[in-house]
Amino acid sequence: MALFVGLDVSLKTTSICVVEADGSPVWEGKAESEPTALIKALIGCREQIALIGIEACPLSEWLYGALVESGFQIVCIETRHAQRFLSSRPNKTDRSDARGIAEMMRLGHYRAVHVKGRASQILRTTLIARRKFVDHMLKVHGFKLGLVHRARFATKVEAALADAPELRLAIEPLLDVRNAMRAKRALLDRQLSQMARKDEVCRRLMTVSGVGPIVSLSFKATIDDPARFKDSRAVAAHLGLTPRVYQSGEIDRSGNISKCGDKLMRHALCEAANSHLRIAKKWSVLRAWGIKLAKRVGAKKACIAVARKLAIIMHRMWVTGADFRFGQPSASNAT
Repeated sequence: MALFVGLDVSLKTTSICVVEADGSPVWEGKAESEPTALIKALIGCREQIALIGIEACPLSEWLYGALVESGFQIVCIETRHAQRFLSSRPNKTDRSDARGIAEMMRLGHYRAVHVKGRASQILRTTLIARRKFVDHMLKVHGFKLGLVHRARFATKVEAALADAPELRLAIEPLLDVRNAMRAKRALLDRQLSQMARKDEVCRRLMTVSGVGPIVSLSFKATIDDPARFKDSRAVAAHLGLTPRVYQSGEIDRSGNISKCGDKLMRHALCEAANSHLRIAKKWSVLRAWGIKLAKRVGAKKACIAVARKLAIIMHRMWVTGADFRFGQPSASNAT
């Protein structure tokens, strides 16, 4: 008889539940959240296991890859969908969650999410590391520096310290660390730029005004496989750039964007859209549409709208092999 397995993963241990096709429990237990320990716990009944379910979490990609390589049939399930199913249970425990996930596998009541390939995972890790450098550029507290360019930041802090020498002992080490972080970030940016220019897809995406190496690499790492989207418009919804909709009876309203997708990619697209609208010199249908929209609804909403269209256009360019021409992929360059 076919067996179905639910895995509830935590940092140290993973709760395991194995059930038969009729719902009868076969075995429940725990193992360390390590590929070797999980494979050892399941290897005895590998031939009978029809499907393993694991909820999306920081460890799921690692464990998913190891179990697939070992010959197990496994799916990674969408977190919010799993939470709705598991919330019907009276008690919230790791054991009951594992049993609930096994039931989802048995009933086929799950929504699988795409697990990125190894290359995309490594690229995404590099991009996240770069983002940490940007987010943690040290701010000097206690000084009203005002607007200052990053290249003149250290000079302005030194000038401020001249008026407060008692803070020099505390501030100078932070300034040295910041300068070191800036140097490392510049090196990382150069390496990512070289990586993007060697990649055919990224070179094509960078023909869009405002889309540079970081945005193109982020898009490739986030989407991973463009074929998993049948419609390019679904990419914008996947990245949380479409409005929330609430409809019940006579009520039907749209709100702010859902923000349900990848935050890093959404931020990168908004930066690209802002650059496309404000900095780019080349005319395009997209830029003209965005500027016209900004006059009617405001710059912020227009930027989000252009970011949404950029996501759609970039996916279409990737699928068709076209370059960006006048606000849309060029059919003449399609492969």
